[in-house]
Formats: sequence, C-alpha cells, structure tokens
Amino acid sequence: MNTRTTLIATALALGISAGPALAAPPAPVAAASRAAAHQTAPLDTAALRAAIAGAGKPGADATAALVRVGGTGGNWLGSAGVHDLASNTPADPDARFRAGSVTKVFTAAMVLQLAGEGRVDLNRPARAYLPDLIPAAYSNVTVRQLLDHTSGIPSVGSPDDSPEYLYAHRFESSDPREVVREATARKPDFAPGLKQHYDNIGYTVAGLLIERVTGDAYAHQLATRILRPLHLTHTYVPGADPAIRGPHNHGYQVFTKPDGSTELRDVTVWGAGDTFAAGDLISTTADLERFTRALFTGQVVRGPQLKEMFTLPDASVRDMKTGKPAAYSAGLSTIRLGGHDVWGKTGGRWGYNTAIAATVSPTGALSRTLVYSVNSTDAKGSDMNPTAMHVMIAAFGAPDPA
Repeated sequence: MNTRTTLIATALALGISAGPALAAPPAPVAAASRAAAHQTAPLDTAALRAAIAGAGKPGADATAALVRVGGTGGNWLGSAGVHDLASNTPADPDARFRAGSVTKVFTAAMVLQLAGEGRVDLNRPARAYLPDLIPAAYSNVTVRQLLDHTSGIPSVGSPDDSPEYLYAHRFESSDPREVVREATARKPDFAPGLKQHYDNIGYTVAGLLIERVTGDAYAHQLATRILRPLHLTHTYVPGADPAIRGPHNHGYQVFTKPDGSTELRDVTVWGAGDTFAAGDLISTTADLERFTRALFTGQVVRGPQLKEMFTLPDASVRDMKTGKPAAYSAGLSTIRLGGHDVWGKTGGRWGYNTAIAATVSPTGALSRTLVYSVNSTDAKGSDMNPTAMHVMIAAFGAPDPA
C-alpha cells in the first residue's frame, strides 16, 4: 500500500457517522501533514460561536450542539441549543450521545493492537480467523481490506430505508453473525482490493474477529484495551439497551406527516440494530477528545500499525459509487481543509451526528483537534448537517479547491 495525499474537497468524506502523558508523536502522522506548509492559524472563536448559535431555535437543523477544539492554536469549549424541546432548558455540555461510525476508529484500533501483538496478520484472509462464518467465495478478503472498506463484501440493507419504517422497527436488533452470513451469501460487489465502498459490514466482521481471536466479548475488550487505560469513564457499548444511560440531550428527527407538513419526533431511545462494532458506541465530547489526542500521539496504536491508520489504499483504488480516489484508511478518513491535511471520522445515528478530527504540525504537535456532537434533525440524511459543516470549517478552514 502506498501513502498518498490526494484529498477530496468535501467534508462528507470524513463520515459518510486531562489524561495520560502524551507519548512521542508518531512519524507517519507528522509526515501526513508535511505536504502543506503548516502554520496554525489562531483559533477563530467567534466563527465557532456563530456556527452553533442557531441550534435549538425554531426550524433549525440541530436542536443542540456540543463542541471541543484544542491544540497549539488554542482551546475552545462551547455548547448551544436545548436539552429537550419540551422543557427548552439549555443543552447539557457534558451530555452523552450516540457516536455512530466513530465507533469504527475504536474497532480498527483494537484490530491493529492485535496485529502489533502478533495475534492478527493484516495480510491474512479474514476467513483464516472465522472459517465457519466467511465462505470460500470470500477467501481472498484480507483483514486489512475489512478495515479500509476494500473487501467487496456487499451491504446488508433494510427492506425499507424510510425514516417511518425504521422508526417503527427501532427496537429490533440483528445478530452480527447473521448479518455477516446474509452479506456473504451474496455475490461480491467487486474483487477484494479493487475498489472502495464505505459500509458497516467490514467492521461487523472485524468485531467478530476480535471476539474470536481474544475469546472475549467485544465490549469487554474495548473496555480493557482502550476505555479503562485512557480513563474514558463515560464511554460504553449499550448492547441491547435502547436508551442512553446517564445525562444526555434528546435527539430528534424530521418526519413528514400525511398532509405533507413535518414534525420533529423524539428519537433518543433507539436500539442498536445491526451496528455492533461499526457504530454502537455512546460517549461524550470530553472522552472523545482524550481518545483523539491519545490515538494521534501513539498511545493507543503504535509503530507500523499506527501508520495503517494514516495510509490510504493504492492510488488506483477508486470509490465504487463516485469514482473518486479512495479516502478511507483503517478507521480514519482524510480531507484537505484550510490548506492542511485533516484526518478523522464522522458518525451518524438517528438524532445525533458526531466527529473527531485533527491536524498535526511538522514537529509532531497536535496543532488542532476537534470533537463535536450535533443533534441533527436529519442525522442520517445524504448531505452533511449544515451546523456540523459550519463547525468543521470554523475549526479548520474551508475545503481546498478540487
């Protein structure tokens, strides 16, 4: 695989969902940012305040927004909006929320830890670890290809993707093994490594691989390997519990009524569905900020394994749907904003949009980090939530020209 810095010009590429002392910055992260002359601009706190100012107002695209920005350019913590529409009380800045596909970063990190321990070979077929689950038709899919979305395993979708149908079935869940069996019973979307298709299925397999290799539950491995060492005390996997435990701001979704008008419906309580290791995490902005700092500075994944998170597939690999260059690595994605390489991941669950992102200076310092939780009223929409987009641009700058 070859590192390259061909970056897409839209923030959608990032998602389409006080701790231990910092270790020496890893070389591959610094190298990823040396492509640009890196001078950290002063933090524009006015732009950040303006980005979230509309949250919670009538007709707004978000009912709440929680933001943390850090790094050598300055720190900022802000919140806006409401805890819930009934009480109209201010949003809790320390609230828990559904992190969606940011979960994939944690899953990728655990697989890479196992690779560093010699228990998983990224070049080995996933079927070698899950022979009873992965059929011969997918015998060439490697562990690495699960993580960078180049496996060719097709998506497993709902029979109806409308908000109304999914809301009616929001408490139903799927056994991840059955999800994998259903997906691998179909023909591949493409030969492994030929294209990139962002989806949950590779991370569903990766979560099961973690369980098989360790002989332990995914949630317990997550707690043992990442949550407890980093003191992420407000981050957890809810499992079958459809509620968010502890303080949280309510999430809402726009629904169309029979007469054509719209209403905001509370979607805070929603089951995991088939997200498992691809999108089931619940967290806080403080915990995700600590995790981002630790990840980017080599405390979670180290050496060659960390480089995997900042290495895109070969330049010949293109997105299956758009034909654009592949933008996803193992767990992360990259974009060019404000003249700098930004690495991170977004996530979306009903009522909640989340992101972690960072840039690194040539010296290896974390020049800027961003974590946000935006209670979007169309969190699973095809376009990025405007409030979330404004936060991203206020923190890092506008997308570079294509």
